[in-house]
Formats: sequence, C-alpha cells, structure tokens
Amino acid sequence: MTTINAERAELAEKPFSAYSGKVCSTYSAVSACSALIVVLGLSLWGVGCRQDMHDQPKYIPLRESTFFSDARSARPVIAGTVARGQLREDTLLYTGKVNGADATTLPFAVDEKVMARGRERYDIYCAPCHGRTGAGDGMIVQRGYRRPATLHQDRLRESPVGHFFDVITNGFGAMPDYATQIKAEDRWAIIAYVRALQLSEHATVADVPADRRSDLDRPPQGAR
Repeated sequence: MTTINAERAELAEKPFSAYSGKVCSTYSAVSACSALIVVLGLSLWGVGCRQDMHDQPKYIPLRESTFFSDARSARPVIAGTVARGQLREDTLLYTGKVNGADATTLPFAVDEKVMARGRERYDIYCAPCHGRTGAGDGMIVQRGYRRPATLHQDRLRESPVGHFFDVITNGFGAMPDYATQIKAEDRWAIIAYVRALQLSEHATVADVPADRRSDLDRPPQGAR
C-alpha cells in the first residue's frame, strides 16, 4: 500500500507535459491507422461497385438501337425462317378451321385429363364472366360488367367447336381475346368442358351410360 501511494504521489507531482507527449503520439498513430482503414475501405468499395453488371450490353424490349439503320432493337423474322416453337403445321389445332370453315371436331381425343384441365382453365379465365355453370352470372358481371350470353342457349349449343376457338382466340363483342393468356391446347380443353356444361343443362337419364346410372342416386361428394 505504501508503494502504491508513493507512485500516485510521484505522478501527481509531475507536470502534464511529462506524459502528454506519449499520449498524443499514441492518439496520432491510432488516427493514422483509422484514416488508412477508411481509405482502403473506400478503395475496395469503389472496385466492388463498378457498373459492368448494371450496364450490360443488351436491349430490353422496344428499346431503341443505335446499331441498326431502322433504330429498332427487335429484329423482324428473317424471310423463309420459322421461330422455334412457331411452326404450327396443324391448322385445326392452331386456327380452329378446316378448309376455312369453323371446325366441328376437336383436334385430339378428350379424356378425363383433358376435361380436368379444361375445367381448371375455365374456372380461371372464363368463370369470372360466364359463371361456373356458364349461365353468364360471373362475379364481375355481378359487379357491373356487361353480362355475356348464356352458354346454354340454342344458338351456342348448336355452334361448332371452331366458333368457340375463334372467340377465345380473337375475342367477341365485350370479350377480349385470350390468345396470349391461354395456349391453343388449353383453349380446346376449355371448349371440351364448355360442351360438358352445355350437356349437363339438357341431359336426360338416357344420356348416362347404363353402368353409371346407379351413381345418380348417390349424394354429391361433401354433401351431408
């Protein structure tokens, strides 16, 4: 304890200038190191933030080009060539026409998978206007949109399937076209499902296969 007290007394008696130089030199060294770290950090940051990845040599759709004489970056299809996936040799599948007239048959066989796909696509794209049953009472119609004709009227029940394909592809009246949203195969699947809806509204017991008629007496799934 005596030794500690003696050291304290000695420090108290020394003027500040006796040790302030050491403190200042230490502080200066720390400051210099800090400044060096900041400079190095900024240098690395500058290198890491180069715009090479941001300013890539590419065109976004419809952007002007300074390379081509017509200033268009989107180039027209070269004459005599067909883009990948755009051959479309099956006229019936992609146009719904046979010899220029609306087709009366679908371009492929209809099975359970096709019907399930048609129902799914119908519920997504068609039901908002046409309703789940095709009566033309979809939700947006209930909100004020123009009511479409019921799919169960005689005119549409008697229309060939090619007519429905044309309407889905090109639109009709207030209905916009869905060529972009719905691929050709799905348009036909929807048409198959529409035919099933039309049949359901006018079906008789005679239309049910004999081995399935007993199913008519069963309650619907989920019913209590």
